[in-house]
Amino acid sequence: METVSTNRSHGGTQGVYTHASAETGTAMTFSVFVPDHAPGAKLPVLWYLSGLTCTHANVTEKGEYRAACAQHGVIFIAPDTSPRGDDVPDDAGWDFGKGAGFYVDATQEPWAKNFRMRSYIEHELPALIADEFPADMARQAITGHSMGGHGALTIALRNPGRFRSVSAFSPIVSPLNCPWGDKALGGYLGTDRAAWREYDACALIEDGARLPDLLVDQGTADNFLEGQLKTQLLVDACAKAGQPATIRMQEGYDHSYYFISTFLAEHVGWHAQRLNA
Repeated sequence: METVSTNRSHGGTQGVYTHASAETGTAMTFSVFVPDHAPGAKLPVLWYLSGLTCTHANVTEKGEYRAACAQHGVIFIAPDTSPRGDDVPDDAGWDFGKGAGFYVDATQEPWAKNFRMRSYIEHELPALIADEFPADMARQAITGHSMGGHGALTIALRNPGRFRSVSAFSPIVSPLNCPWGDKALGGYLGTDRAAWREYDACALIEDGARLPDLLVDQGTADNFLEGQLKTQLLVDACAKAGQPATIRMQEGYDHSYYFISTFLAEHVGWHAQRLNA
């Protein structure tokens, strides 16, 4: 692991780091905010997965989470959304390829070699974090935005017991039922839609997966709400399955970081209550 930058902020250290990933076959960049803490102390961890076209930098620069993380003593980790590099295959569209890894392990060529974001987020990066940072990996939470909200929900649903709490901003709740999902899952996984179910939060809940606690914020002025995000499908899936969930429609907010930064500190506090219980 190499350090790209470190900055003092809100009584902690905001760092950006890079390492060679065995899963993606590329260099991967991620950011970590570590609050000040007593020597030898281990702090709980909140993962943040970003959306389409984003890198680690979007939330790091616009998220406004550091004061809340410092207050509650929570490490904040923001990985990239996909592999990068000249040798990594890409697509002409902004919603597939680089910047659009969808947190899946691709099975189709030419994507299968590099697009292994599921294994990177579920296994490789957590192992690195455990080795390099004062992280208590027995106390983890996860959140994310849009495509990253999809990632947070599905990763938590597939890994019962790993995360004490889960939240999301404007998540893609059912890739099986939206154009983004058709393009991404069809491209990365092929035409067998049964193979897509493990990457669909609503399908996973329908199939019996559960979360310990769930908080979702969705803006009513989000231009992707009806066509791509389809929040009501998650409301219905949770209600039918008896999955506890607080799903809040936030009046007038859109899909941008103006929305996320308004509520991210509240999400940090919500996770901290559960991480420190």
